Amino acid sequence: MKTKLTLAMEHTLYAYCREAGATAVEEVTMPDDQGIVDTLSYQALADGTIEWRCYELKVTKSDFHSHAKLSFIGHYNYFVLPLKLYQEVADEIPAKIGVLLYRPFDPQLLATATEPPATPGYLTVARPPRHQDLQVPANELLTRFIASQAREVFKAKQMATGLKQYSTERLYEELKKRHLHYDVYDPDHNFYDRFMADTQATAVTALQSEVDALALENHDLLQRLREASS
Repeated sequence: MKTKLTLAMEHTLYAYCREAGATAVEEVTMPDDQGIVDTLSYQALADGTIEWRCYELKVTKSDFHSHAKLSFIGHYNYFVLPLKLYQEVADEIPAKIGVLLYRPFDPQLLATATEPPATPGYLTVARPPRHQDLQVPANELLTRFIASQAREVFKAKQMATGLKQYSTERLYEELKKRHLHYDVYDPDHNFYDRFMADTQATAVTALQSEVDALALENHDLLQRLREASS
């Protein structure tokens, strides 16, 4: 399970990439046993070339030192870190890897803001990355990028519908498997109620993600209108 901090960093990084004109997607499996990129962004440049950037998000020192493969296969590669963690591991980061620092917005300032921010925090560049050649075949990377986007779209469509994702027959089978464990006197161990609650919670989470995405789009539109009128 992702921590609240990881989700906040993901949300902020997604907006950061979008503002830069790039398209990003999380958890992209690389070819040739190159691991899984936490976030991968794709951007078409003015000269017609494609630029790929890889982002590895770390929230704790143990997370930073985990044995999971670092998939720095893009033209530019970054660690995305909270400030405190960066101060602890700065000397361990290779010179060619960039660093983005995540800082949450001050709750006291948020309370006085006339408009809520579109993200829970912001990113600053602590260290720019160095360019490298793409470490995997470009066509394979594009294929996996598209597949990961399709996965996220499918997941969102499935979750947002809650119980509608199940056919009547499938729903009956799922509930039938759980009815033997139904115990009205012990709701904490009641699989039926837990199944219903989990399904509803999943739908709420998906809908909140849609609300966040719409808020981000509205924020961008408002910003463009202000710039146009100034």
